[in-house]
Amino acid sequence: MVQERPVRIERRLSAILAADVAGYSRLMHNDEEATHAKLTVLLTEVIVPAIGEHGGRIVKNTGDGFLAEFPSAVEAVRAALQFQTRIHELTIDEAEDNRIAFRMGINIGDVIVEPHDIFGDGVNIAARLESIAEPGGICISSSAYEYIRGKVGVQFIDLGEQNLKNIARPVRVYAAVPNGPSSAAQATRPKLKPLSPPRLSIVVLPFTNLSGDPEQEYFVDGVTESLTTDLSRISGSFVIGRHTAFTYKGKAVDLKQVGRELNVRYALEGSVQRRDSRLRINVQLINAETGTHLWADRFDKPVSDLFDMQDEIVSQLANTLTSKLITVEARLAERSMHPDATDLIFQGKACLYEATTAKQLIQARSFFERALAINPRNVGALLGMAASDFRMASSLLADDRIACFAAAEAKVIEALSIAPDHSSAHMMLGSVCIYTNRAVQGIAECEQALRLDRNEAYAHSSIGLAKYYLGRPAQTEGHVLDALRLSPRDSGAAAWMAVVGVAKIQLGLDAEAAGWLRRGIEANRNFAFGQFGLAAALGLLGALDEARAAVTAGLALDPNFTIRRLLATRLSDNPTYLAGRDRICEGMRKAGVPEG
Repeated sequence: MVQERPVRIERRLSAILAADVAGYSRLMHNDEEATHAKLTVLLTEVIVPAIGEHGGRIVKNTGDGFLAEFPSAVEAVRAALQFQTRIHELTIDEAEDNRIAFRMGINIGDVIVEPHDIFGDGVNIAARLESIAEPGGICISSSAYEYIRGKVGVQFIDLGEQNLKNIARPVRVYAAVPNGPSSAAQATRPKLKPLSPPRLSIVVLPFTNLSGDPEQEYFVDGVTESLTTDLSRISGSFVIGRHTAFTYKGKAVDLKQVGRELNVRYALEGSVQRRDSRLRINVQLINAETGTHLWADRFDKPVSDLFDMQDEIVSQLANTLTSKLITVEARLAERSMHPDATDLIFQGKACLYEATTAKQLIQARSFFERALAINPRNVGALLGMAASDFRMASSLLADDRIACFAAAEAKVIEALSIAPDHSSAHMMLGSVCIYTNRAVQGIAECEQALRLDRNEAYAHSSIGLAKYYLGRPAQTEGHVLDALRLSPRDSGAAAWMAVVGVAKIQLGLDAEAAGWLRRGIEANRNFAFGQFGLAAALGLLGALDEARAAVTAGLALDPNFTIRRLLATRLSDNPTYLAGRDRICEGMRKAGVPEG
């Protein structure tokens, strides 16, 4: 059978011009018909001819504006200058309250092309540039400025890096000054309102060396630098570079002032103290806008190999901070009257961190669905939906586990088509493969995730699970210990410990299994399978009263759990795994788990 070739997505590098009418709602409110008539005349007699003259095309009208595409940044700017000048001439005698004035933004970007629209970050940046331009003004990105510098008859003022809404990284912005850089023109420099710091924006201030030993300074600075690098891997984060951060080294700083200077929402500060054979690190996360403390923690470690310890401490800090920052951002997003896709993703992720029931996972999934309705190509939303479906199936909360795993895999593959080097996407695909009798492929995907991000603790735990399915349970514990080393307080730690527990049952080490499963329950008493796994281990050990108590606790959390549901999906054909699963079921039957 001949397979159909995949549809090729057309892309090209374009100069994008976004424009809208300043105060359009007010103008329409004052006089709808007159405003509509004047706008129609300006579009047909001034704007459309200028765009055509300079080789561009109007991609679409947006009611109060338009989106245009040009093959040249120079031609895009020349067209914008031409019709801005002409519109100003035509409307200069009108009262200011009735005057139509366009704001315009121009950017260079690689766009996805469809017959009647273009898509991509390049388009979004042009739209955001337009939104910060003054009425009658033009703002362009640094990428466009590099093409047009010295080639158009107008000067541009450097407005510095600006944080644009829903754009992860700051964009350097230039504003057109038609009359050149005279004192009068400088006075007309656009007055941008202070923009809020971007979400997940943070500076890692140089940690303080409290050891009194100058030779420890290199280790302290290394922690700061490595943590800066690792936090920058968080999707959507904006982390101030180390060179800027180190200008604050050794200085008493006002964190609110630092926040204003760097335009960041959070600051992380800490100290390192070495005494004898132990090392203590204190850290605190501060809201740089208000100065309030959001989170603090202490890490005590025995001194062994400093470089290995630095990697371990940094990994633990990075994983802990990721969840803390997302939780804080989710609380902020809850207050938004009009949440955007990023707001909804933060809320969905925070919900996933806490989810242990089907109802909570469905709620988390709903946030990601709403985010995708706003932006169908949002990788975070796609992976959030995949994680929700995966958790429903892997936690034995879904009646049709196969369908849930298939839905999760489809979303992950879609995410990877957009972001092929996304470490969490590879980790999630690996997890789905492991749970659907493709453990070898799953291990390969998880190893790729670790190559992309060494802090992917879930990749280690998933490899441990894969070894269990492959009939190599003795190797499971080591991989889970790697996961716990990277993220000891992870929301998934209870599930990781349960994996070691069932691997121990497969090995016939029921007492060790019970110990691991008890540790998992202590980490999260709401994780139902931990109770059922403990019941199996205790049933095999003959501790039936305690086993029945664990079953009761498990059924209170998941009343629909049955042995039949556990057996419903064939996760592996390996005979060692199948024999171990039979032992688990035997223990559950002795403990009184419903057959179903």
